[in-house]
Amino acid sequence: MNEDPRCCGTGTCIIDPEGLCWCGQKWDGEKMAMPKLELPTDEGQGSQSHQDTSSAAFK
Repeated sequence: MNEDPRCCGTGTCIIDPEGLCWCGQKWDGEKMAMPKLELPTDEGQGSQSHQDTSSAAFK
């Protein structure tokens, strides 16, 4: 078995064809690194404005 050059050095890396390791790191083309966090978008939920009306009730 050949050692994968993308391994972080622990010898326990299991890397899939997309470059994702079992530990959560991803091959970025140069090194293994934690993938960037992708935040969900609000698309499809409609645009609702959130107004603070808590102080309006006391006026």
